Amino acid sequence: MAVRFPPLEPAPTEVRFPDPRKLAPGDPVVAIGADFRPGTLLSAYRRGIFPWPQSRRVVAWCSMDPRAIFPLDHAPEFSRSLRRTLRKSPWTVRVDHDFRGTMVACGANRPEGTWILPSLVTGYVQMHELGWAHSVEVYEGEELVGGIYGIAVGALFAGESMFHTKTDASKVAFAHLATRLYNAGFQVFDVQVMNPHLESLGCVDVSRDAYLDLAARAVAEPTRPISATLDGVTSSW
Repeated sequence: MAVRFPPLEPAPTEVRFPDPRKLAPGDPVVAIGADFRPGTLLSAYRRGIFPWPQSRRVVAWCSMDPRAIFPLDHAPEFSRSLRRTLRKSPWTVRVDHDFRGTMVACGANRPEGTWILPSLVTGYVQMHELGWAHSVEVYEGEELVGGIYGIAVGALFAGESMFHTKTDASKVAFAHLATRLYNAGFQVFDVQVMNPHLESLGCVDVSRDAYLDLAARAVAEPTRPISATLDGVTSSW
């Protein structure tokens, strides 16, 4: 089934999120509550907020300080080893081929536990059906071996989670997504919370206020498709 574009606006939410700028420095929690309807999710992302369930009963809505992003003000630059992997990869990369499967796999491959609850999957799948949520998937034959998913709002893409079952498959998915976002004119690739894996891919931390300024400008732009071709880019890998 073709992904809807442009995205369809969901029914409005009654939820009203506090202004993240009023949080104390370093405090990430804006609100607590479990409501994963598309209208609530979209309202949160437009304000620089995302859900981070701590359990089935406790869902924190967060605006991190600092906030991790992948810079899109220039063409993506990756390490020599990742460029070599991209050039020699036998895998097939697809966009929005199996959103639910990608999201479920992201939750299934975390031995420390997952925040990707069944109710969260339901909400994001609904967002996907409306045209807001997307996945980039890596296949070995017909086996899904890596992927990443997130939300596109205006010129902002909020990456939520990624996984791999084959070494470097998540890095390949990330690199393809970042390159597609740059080609399509996205301004912000939000990756939320820094970790060594994201740092190795070229992500950087910015202050919450700086991120919110960037996000406000980006979400005011028309939403872009992420299925732009990679013509003229893969040769640089």
